[in-house]
Amino acid sequence: MLKILNAPEAAQRKLGVVLSYVNIFVSTILTLVYTPFFLRALGQSEFGLYSLASSVIGYLAILDLGFGNAVTVYTAKYASSGEVERMHKLHGTIFSVYLVMSAVIVLAGAALLANLHAIFGAKLSTSEMGEIRIMLMLLTANLAISFPFSIYSSILTAHENFVFIKLIGIFRTIALPLAAVPALLLGYKAIAIVIIATAVNLICVAADFIYCKRKVSPVISVRNFDAPTLKQIFGYSFFIFLGIVVDQVNWNVDNFILGAVAGATAVSTYAVASTINATFVTLSLTISGVMLPKIAKMVSANSTDSELSAEFIKIGRLQFYVIFFIASLLVIFGREFIVLWAGANYEISYAIALILVLPVSVPLIQNLGLAVLQAKNKVKFRSIAAFCVTLVNIAISIPLAKAYGGVGAACGTAFAITLLNICVMNIYYSRVIGLDIAKFWRNIGAMVVKFAPAIAVSLAINYALDLRGVSFLLICGGLYSAMFVLSAYFWAMNDYERAIFGGIAAKIRRRA
Repeated sequence: MLKILNAPEAAQRKLGVVLSYVNIFVSTILTLVYTPFFLRALGQSEFGLYSLASSVIGYLAILDLGFGNAVTVYTAKYASSGEVERMHKLHGTIFSVYLVMSAVIVLAGAALLANLHAIFGAKLSTSEMGEIRIMLMLLTANLAISFPFSIYSSILTAHENFVFIKLIGIFRTIALPLAAVPALLLGYKAIAIVIIATAVNLICVAADFIYCKRKVSPVISVRNFDAPTLKQIFGYSFFIFLGIVVDQVNWNVDNFILGAVAGATAVSTYAVASTINATFVTLSLTISGVMLPKIAKMVSANSTDSELSAEFIKIGRLQFYVIFFIASLLVIFGREFIVLWAGANYEISYAIALILVLPVSVPLIQNLGLAVLQAKNKVKFRSIAAFCVTLVNIAISIPLAKAYGGVGAACGTAFAITLLNICVMNIYYSRVIGLDIAKFWRNIGAMVVKFAPAIAVSLAINYALDLRGVSFLLICGGLYSAMFVLSAYFWAMNDYERAIFGGIAAKIRRRA
């Protein structure tokens, strides 16, 4: 274990990706087993309250102001150039700001609780209001306590300690359901789940703190606060912060709107679709999430646009295989899966999931572009454009949610995703950043065509036989997966990708 934790940077990136997929695999298995039990143990209304409280408190997390990303980027640059004193000032300054933000979180949480009835009183019962109040208090305290210590995770990321970070992620994935199941069996409800989630989070925060102190030994003190450093970092992080605000609003505003205009049941059906969509986001971050320090170093070394484009296309192709595979599985088998997994009451979640997942698939395979923007300090345009699009999202989602419930709210979000990430950003990447977007889409388009036969055959089998049940999902899903892998290996992959696939297959055979 110590050998793995002390692996060099290149190995850390590879192991980080592998452990990310291990985490996703474990998370998927636990989700398949745990979520149906969780839904039935809580009930639709209680699950809706839990989802609503989590969404509302998510808005307080934006008080990070983008400083976490700034710590990662600038620590990587300063470590690479040996500017130790500037690094100490950076860490002391950001830690001081985080302490202030913790106080702001407490005040914001108190203000939210004071106005809770005015926001949700029209659609939530008295007992539901009491429960969500307690959950919001717990979640606010959790966020306020853990906020200052998040700097240690950013420092570990900057130093490419991905193995430890991903192992903590796996622990977080496993610990919550393992602790929650006994509580639910004993009759406890959503409040108990929030208490358990808080405990798990604080354990992970403490682990980051201890490991970072021993491995990196950063000098973090409020005495190192430096106003010029804050001004410099704020100039970078403000637009990162604006992007975080936009993401939080786009992915949580629908729950907020539905809670206000439609009630807890509508929130619960939307939350099931959001769970599926969140998996897509996690999958996309698996590879690109470990690339930010490398991209920052490439930009610092004045890499050319063609070199950055090559990296952008290489990573985009790898992400495409994962994203497109899961998206196509959802299209072909999603309805039956959701009914079996969550229950017949959640069938509408299939339509909501499709509306969210299909447009978001495009920016997910282009996620490395965001790392390039951040490393080049070119996030201003995207953040401003995203803010404008978010206002449009809110404006159209409210009437759509009133008229069509969760489906309408999802349509508003899908429109915002398409306008910003598919239309606007591809033009910006090409004309301003210098990425070869035309070549990128030629690559992706050629790959999509190679999978058309497998998709067509699976759709034909699905609709011709009209099979249902777990056996149908396992047999037909397995058949499609086999066709997808064969199509990828023999038709879609290039030599680099086949070498990666062959290496993974060889390791599996050796361990079998």
